[in-house]
Amino acid sequence: MLSTWYHSAVAPRLAIARLLPTAGAGLVVGVSLLNLLLGLLPVAFVIATSVVVGQVPAAVAEGLGSPAWDSLVRDFVLAAAAFCGQQVLAPVQTALGMRVKRRVDGRMRDRMLASTLRSTGIGPMEDQTTLDALSEATRQLDSDFNTPGDACAGLLALLARYVRLVGFAVVLGIVSTWWSAAALLVATMVFRYGQRGGLRKYSTAWRTVVGVRRRAEYLRDVAMGPGAAKEMRVFGLSTWFADRYAAATVEMLAPVTARRRAIYLRPYLLYTAIGLGLGAAVLVDLARGAASGDVTLTGLTLGLQSVVAALLLGEYYPESDVATQYGMQSVAALEEFEARIGAVQDLGRTGGAAVAPESPRVALRFEGVSFRYPGSTRAVLDGLDLELPAGRSTAIVGVNGAGKTTLVKLLTRLHEPTDGVITCDGTDIADLDVAAWRRQVSVIFQDFVRYELTAAENIAVGAVHVPRTDAAVRRAAQQAGILDALEPLPHGLDSPLSRAYEGGADLSGGQWQRIAIARSLYALQAGARVLVLDEPTSALDVRAEAAFFDRFVELTRGVTSVLISHRFSSVRRADHIVVVDQGRVAEQGSHEQLLAADGHYARLFRLQAERFVPDAEADATDTDAAPTTDAAPTTGRRP
Repeated sequence: MLSTWYHSAVAPRLAIARLLPTAGAGLVVGVSLLNLLLGLLPVAFVIATSVVVGQVPAAVAEGLGSPAWDSLVRDFVLAAAAFCGQQVLAPVQTALGMRVKRRVDGRMRDRMLASTLRSTGIGPMEDQTTLDALSEATRQLDSDFNTPGDACAGLLALLARYVRLVGFAVVLGIVSTWWSAAALLVATMVFRYGQRGGLRKYSTAWRTVVGVRRRAEYLRDVAMGPGAAKEMRVFGLSTWFADRYAAATVEMLAPVTARRRAIYLRPYLLYTAIGLGLGAAVLVDLARGAASGDVTLTGLTLGLQSVVAALLLGEYYPESDVATQYGMQSVAALEEFEARIGAVQDLGRTGGAAVAPESPRVALRFEGVSFRYPGSTRAVLDGLDLELPAGRSTAIVGVNGAGKTTLVKLLTRLHEPTDGVITCDGTDIADLDVAAWRRQVSVIFQDFVRYELTAAENIAVGAVHVPRTDAAVRRAAQQAGILDALEPLPHGLDSPLSRAYEGGADLSGGQWQRIAIARSLYALQAGARVLVLDEPTSALDVRAEAAFFDRFVELTRGVTSVLISHRFSSVRRADHIVVVDQGRVAEQGSHEQLLAADGHYARLFRLQAERFVPDAEADATDTDAAPTTDAAPTTGRRP
């Protein structure tokens, strides 16, 4: 039980205390001294006002100008100064606490970003437990409310509260009895345990519903966001999403509400009874002392004010309690996330051997490579052997789930092989510096990112390690066939590619795919020697795709390129074609060789070719029948 209390109450506070140096020693010392002063001023105010009350009879009896009157005025001024000091310093405490918050939160954001990017692969970001921890860690920082910085400021603010409590107990011990002072401390801390301890227990209930809360937030964001606005209206999904959001919210709140009742109902009645009983005993002891003459009028006033003020310190602290509790949970979640980063997948080697600028010179090889995704028992790749000759184009085809995209992830070290090695000119790429290796590889992912940046920036992110030049950006856009579409935009290539920004514009799916292609071609200009295209033209029509690949052969001459596509009309232009099936190489060769073999590739090629024959015949007929005048021809494509 003691161990549980330590890990739930003490250890999180120590974790917050360890963050304080990130705010700066000078600032922390200054805020601590300020809170110490704010703790002493209320005690000084109580003492001064009690002395004033005790001096009233003598001052009235002796009249104006008497020494007793002068003493009363002096002590009244001191009481007023103590009161005014609290009012002046309270905003200063808030301002300095905000500075502590900003500094600590800034460091926490840096730490969170570093932890997220610390793994060379994406395995941790595909793990449910890791994502839950990340969601909990970022939730407070994203809302800028009850953050780790707030927890640090709140922890320092507790100094004022507890200095005040100890001060009142000391005053009571001096004017009454020390056992009364001890009883007052116990009564106040019982109230505090009911408040603060209840909050600690209640807050943990939210950690049990992190996954449900993420689902509810997803449903809400989709329903209210612009991305799904069209389908929400066309398909009439508003009610459907609203009902599921309501159900997820109820599922999230039900256990939390039940936990709250269990924490704050009957247990709090017990805490209240104990606290009030001790408080009443202290007041009775003080009254007896006053009745017997052992406690003077000044002492009685001091005692009463101290008891009431101390018991009020058993209440909720708005500047500290919620901030420290949820801030501590955010820190705990971050520490769990950092631990999960290492537990889900090895961090990989980031300080390996240098990468030769012209590599690969001979070939990239997959040697007995097997791979399973974290948490899965199914082998996506199973002892795969594959050679990608340097300076040549290799196409990889196969049915969905054959492992084609997984090959790209392994080649770019987003995942590490479960077994086997991937070599570049005989060197295991795991022994190479991962950042340098990735600069050698330019990739167009099938689910490429559409950044809400300018068109030029969207292209230049393909090689951020080199200084951006407008000429190189324009050349890549021209090669990808997108420059003519970008130049008419309000600000040309400096136009944001989102209507959410002034002067911004939206692009079609095909245009965005050309942006991604330009991004990869820009990386080739920056020195990349391996080009990987994962379904690079899936959003282009057949004619545009054919035109692109005709140019692609020339643009990538001498580059080691890997083309993944389900369209066989595209891959036939590759120097070498590999068919992957059930995690292994099933067939390989040139287009002509694979057709002659009449295997898996030939069957799939003929199946796709049959789909386009009617369209091709229709196009040919329309072309033959087209008028020779300057009138605009019609396409005649069948619906």
